[in-house]
Amino acid sequence: MSGRTDSDTDPEIADSEATAEQDDAEDLLEDARRARWTAVGTGAALTLAGLAAALLRLTRSAPALVPAAYASGAAVCAAAAVLGSRGRTRRALWLLIAGVMVMALGDQFD
Repeated sequence: MSGRTDSDTDPEIADSEATAEQDDAEDLLEDARRARWTAVGTGAALTLAGLAAALLRLTRSAPALVPAAYASGAAVCAAAAVLGSRGRTRRALWLLIAGVMVMALGDQFD
């Protein structure tokens, strides 16, 4: 070791660094894709659950506010699914939380 720095990088090291960066980029893309599918799937499932609950509450003797709350919560969850499909997963998460809270509040009036 002479103490001087070499400006040339060994080709094997350069190739391994480029491969590592490419793998990191692919991992980030896969994580983003997984987050989108999770937001869409959860939003769709909660939308269907909210609509089913609204229809069940509508057929029984419940105050009109209860099925309306379930239906509006389902609409919010549907909006979250749309946002999630467009890559807005953080906003979709908060909308999913808000939609479930609206459904839970409607359930309290039953």
